[in-house]
Amino acid sequence: MTIQASPSGEVPAEELAFNFRSGRLCLAFVATVGERWRGRYERLRRPSDLTRWCREAGLLDASVRVTSRELDEARELREAIYRQARTVISGRPAARQDEALINAAAAAPPLVPVLRAGHVRLTLPSDGAAQAVLSTLARDAIDLLGGSARGRVRECAGAECGLLFVDTSRPGRRRWCSSTACGGKERAAAYRRRKREESESGGDPE
Repeated sequence: MTIQASPSGEVPAEELAFNFRSGRLCLAFVATVGERWRGRYERLRRPSDLTRWCREAGLLDASVRVTSRELDEARELREAIYRQARTVISGRPAARQDEALINAAAAAPPLVPVLRAGHVRLTLPSDGAAQAVLSTLARDAIDLLGGSARGRVRECAGAECGLLFVDTSRPGRRRWCSSTACGGKERAAAYRRRKREESESGGDPE
């Protein structure tokens, strides 16, 4: 299933910004749809948006050329990864169609790792640049959703978030994608509710 892009006039500017709080590349890619439960804002609206996402994600230094067909394939892969992640969270059986789509994307040659100034960077292969990006994303999804970290995939408990993320905390009981973003908002809201209930009940606010 491909998310239909919302008309540009209906999308708040902040919803077009990419989100990288997931802690994993494939889940950051899933987050290129905002407010899935309500607005379903498509952030990959044009091929150039996928190019920009690759750059902002730190995936590539060079710009990758993306066709309209490749953008459609990227969206289809994204939704397959999203559904697969949700099955992992809920404990439901994986959908074979989604597994097949992810596996097919992973079968293409991925981005090529190279050493530059002692650091690993990813570069484009000689051909199939966009397919290499999708292959790298699919392989990351396979490693996450089929590996030892699958039990750490979470959905943010924030009332207006729902971002999928990897819980890297030692106890493994993290509720929010970010303790300073959604966590801070939820704590502030809980504080206001508590104060309001105390005021309404006539109790001592202290």
